[in-house]
Amino acid sequence: MSRASKKFQVDQRVVYPSQGVGIIKSIEEKSFKENAVLYYVIYLEVSDMTIMVPVDKATALGIRPIVAKDEALKALELISEDYEPVPSDWKVRYQTNVDLLKKGSVMDIATIVRSLYHRSKVKELPIQERKLYDTALKLLEDEVSCSLRKPKEEVENMIFARLEER
Repeated sequence: MSRASKKFQVDQRVVYPSQGVGIIKSIEEKSFKENAVLYYVIYLEVSDMTIMVPVDKATALGIRPIVAKDEALKALELISEDYEPVPSDWKVRYQTNVDLLKKGSVMDIATIVRSLYHRSKVKELPIQERKLYDTALKLLEDEVSCSLRKPKEEVENMIFARLEER
């Protein structure tokens, strides 16, 4: 049996950075190079995909629990706050946002949504940046709706209402 300590439980909702909210369906032991390795089997609803992640690598991959309600509310608050103008060079802006997406905290995701939303009001986003914005928005909606236990449509309306405050 693998000595990896299990941080998450079956049926627990977790966030897989840049992939979205998933639910741990099972914890299974598999042989890998003649060693027994424990894996989380995570179903990602947004992409209708099931992935297996080694238990001892989950933290390094950034897998984390859904944020608490107060943290979700802080993320919603962040998107309605003033912000620093983003660099006009889209490549610099894109790389900065990709780095934030990889870090994967709900506040980082909210920062991406806020900056790209407002940038899109000034000038149409390049295709890659538009995809990044859509991904970040979906990740934010999914996690906040899980945290607040509200329907995704309601959370989407909350997000856009706050973005429009600026």
